[in-house]
Formats: sequence, C-alpha cells, structure tokens
Amino acid sequence: MRRFTVLACLIALGACSPKAEPPAYNTDQDIAELMIHVVDPAAFAFWRGSGTEVTEEGERDLSPTTPEGWKVVEDGASTVAEAGNLLMLPARVREPAADWNRHARDMTARALEAKDAAMRMDKQAAFDTGAKLYQTCVACHAQFDVAAGAEEAPLPEP
Repeated sequence: MRRFTVLACLIALGACSPKAEPPAYNTDQDIAELMIHVVDPAAFAFWRGSGTEVTEEGERDLSPTTPEGWKVVEDGASTVAEAGNLLMLPARVREPAADWNRHARDMTARALEAKDAAMRMDKQAAFDTGAKLYQTCVACHAQFDVAAGAEEAPLPEP
C-alpha cells in the first residue's frame, strides 16, 4: 500500500510541474516581406500554369505539358496554403483579427483546392480554383494594405 501511495504522489507531483514553453516563432519579416518573398512568388508560380495568354501572336495555353511542370504549379499552391498559416501567427495578425484570420483561412482553403487541381493535372479546375484564389487575395487586399511596394518576382516557366 505504501508503494501505491508513493507512486500516486509522484504522479501528482509530475502533473503539477511547469509545462514546456510554447515554441518561439521568428516573425521578424513583416507582412510586406512575407508577401514579396513567399506568397507572391508561390501564387505566381500557380497562376502562370493555368489559363491562357493572349498576345499579338495569338492565344497560348499556359497549362503545363509535363508532370514536372504540374509539380511547379502544385508546389506554388501548397506554399500559398501554408502561408495562410503564417499570416495567423499572433505577431502577424492585424485588427480586426476575426477578419484577418478569416481571409488567411480562406486563402489556405482556396490554395488547397488549387493544389488538388494541379495534382490531378486538371486544366479547367486549375483555372477555376486560380480565379477563386485571386478573388480571395483581392478581398483581403481591399480591407488590409498587406504589401505596399510588392512586385512580381521573376519565376521560371512551368
């Protein structure tokens, strides 16, 4: 019985010990830098692989023609999806927080739909989900000035 009492006390003391500290996130890059260096290049990698481009020479399908090309498009969408999580880190949240987080969650959801379309190598779905992702970005930018001075980063063709 004494062993049981000692064991119970040790378990109780273990439960009272301080919890491990939460991870420290480095959020030194501001929102504009996150957009310029992560979100924009990834979104452009996706968008450059869907739809068509009309030039003086005519219309050109932007859809990838190889599995490697589709992988570039998929990777872009996946990165945008994860960037939505980065935007919700406490040090990056802007007020009103509920709106900010809703936009970030919407971006992640649309980007995951885009990723799925790329994984299936579905031209029409990539175009449609790319449009939805773009509208999500526009809605957030209409409410928040998130990337003053952001410019499109040059990326290789998919």
